[in-house]
Amino acid sequence: MKNFYLLMAVLGTIIPYIFFGSFIADNGINLIAFVKALFVNGAAGGFSADILLSSFVFWVWSFHDARQQGIARWWLIIPANLLVGLSLALPLYFYMREGKKSA
Repeated sequence: MKNFYLLMAVLGTIIPYIFFGSFIADNGINLIAFVKALFVNGAAGGFSADILLSSFVFWVWSFHDARQQGIARWWLIIPANLLVGLSLALPLYFYMREGKKSA
């Protein structure tokens, strides 16, 4: 499973950045335009709210799980989540967790 999680973390970085790259090419690095685009209509707003809430729940759960499992560098999932998204943070954490299990 560890290799699967690593592959998903890589894909979870590349695929969103294909879309982010397109946005940045059109708008530059414009945080206000980015946040507006997240909620441009009901469908986008629903997906955005879902991901934001899911990310928060994941942060809380993974913090507690990392303490129980003794996983070092748990905090790496926060910038991974903020700079890429849950598509990187979730498999990255599972990769770290599997590494702890096999150690």
